[in-house]
Amino acid sequence: LAESGVPQLVQPMIWDYAADLDVEGKVQLIEKYRRCGFSKVWFASAFKGATGVNQSLTLIGHHLKNHLQWLKVASNSPADVLEGIALTGWQRYDHFSVLCELLPVAIPSVAVCLQALKNGGYSEKIKENVEKLLGMSNLETDTFMR
Repeated sequence: LAESGVPQLVQPMIWDYAADLDVEGKVQLIEKYRRCGFSKVWFASAFKGATGVNQSLTLIGHHLKNHLQWLKVASNSPADVLEGIALTGWQRYDHFSVLCELLPVAIPSVAVCLQALKNGGYSEKIKENVEKLLGMSNLETDTFMR
């Protein structure tokens, strides 16, 4: 792969939407890419649409945990390797599937995930900031929003 010249033309994107993604496994994968000549990688997470084909409500806690895991991967990787993170928001699992959760119900999730990435973690203060930004009195992350 290194001799092919491909690493000078593309940057790999590592996809994982799991709340308990394998941090050490991802760090090892990044090292493998670096040994093959790739100097930069991208991460891909999801703020909605990755927890069930017929999901209609967004479980924010799942997506928040995924982003916190990606932050751990980034902090355990060489500082110059991460080019960026793509926050995906899937609308359906394939062209023949019904729509899963729509964007309006996922706005709190994208706000939480973006704030967690921006601040390098999540805390009560960040939660209060998201509530203020969205005009919400009680942001629920571990249950479905009411």
